[in-house]
Amino acid sequence: MSTFKVVIQKPAPGTNTYDLADGAYAIEREALDPIGAEIIEVPAKTEEEFIAAAQDADALIARNRRITATIIKSLRKCKVIGLGSVGADTVDVDAATEAGIVVTNVPDVFIDEVADHTMAMFLAAHRRLRLMHQLTVDGRWREGRPHFNEIPRLFGQTIGLISFGNVAKAVARRCHAFGLHVIAYDPYVAELEMTAADVEPVTSLLDLLRRSDFVSMHGPLNSETHHMMSVQQFQAMKRTAIFINNGRGPTVDEAALVKALREGWIAGAALDVFEQEPVDTGNALLKMDNVIVTPHIASATARMAPETRRRLGREIATVLQGKWPRSAVNPGVLPRTSLIRWQPYPMGRGPNR
Repeated sequence: MSTFKVVIQKPAPGTNTYDLADGAYAIEREALDPIGAEIIEVPAKTEEEFIAAAQDADALIARNRRITATIIKSLRKCKVIGLGSVGADTVDVDAATEAGIVVTNVPDVFIDEVADHTMAMFLAAHRRLRLMHQLTVDGRWREGRPHFNEIPRLFGQTIGLISFGNVAKAVARRCHAFGLHVIAYDPYVAELEMTAADVEPVTSLLDLLRRSDFVSMHGPLNSETHHMMSVQQFQAMKRTAIFINNGRGPTVDEAALVKALREGWIAGAALDVFEQEPVDTGNALLKMDNVIVTPHIASATARMAPETRRRLGREIATVLQGKWPRSAVNPGVLPRTSLIRWQPYPMGRGPNR
């Protein structure tokens, strides 16, 4: 008989994602099997069915179903909710904190991948690769060069980073190699942390937007950052600027972004995330030749899925053994069990792309 019950929503038929390992969970179980923790898939069609199956769980894996406050309030002995992502917007973290449930995440596993994708996206947008590709394919060879008559050289341009977490820091390092001046806005990060990374701190978001030739969004999704970029913000940007978002889609008011692109408030955009995902194929952003898009795959590499799954299993096992995890979204929680004790790991301040 298993010692611990770990519950996860079973994906609907035909919707398995690349990292589910056909329901075997062999990588997650590397850390869970030795402590007698069993992963149980629940084929719930409704929230009520999920609650009925999960109310006596010791842990939840937040995948395939949003873990709402209603679900959390029904949990009788759950100690930990594990996320295999940086962002925690699929879990009601406030409700979990109130219930004394630790929410773990993996904020440092695929930082380089997302930073690399950010660079690829904004360079492609800057050099108008989507348009240049189409002109070449269509045999319009001589029409490409005139588009670059007003595009400045990259060296010496300014990139503004909104939020200065792990990914933004990695992006900053890469930008320095291209000769870019890097500025950042993040009211929760000390200026000395930015200057130590050769990044200029900016205390006003609007000031950052006015100064930047490229603006890259890296903020987590919460009540403070929802639609952080809207009409006023896009109007403040340079008409020659490019906006990049490889963080969280709803941090951007998409209707405002479409308007900004159509009316020439900004020159272009590069997007890996959208307000609604999967993105509707009728979305206006997909039809613009000054917009480059990818299907929320910035973190994806051969390494990403195994490492996030392995870390997820370890974090859940750590908490179930009465220890504090390496990464907690809610480090201020008072755990349900008095067995949990502090471990010598840096806690950070939560997810921040």
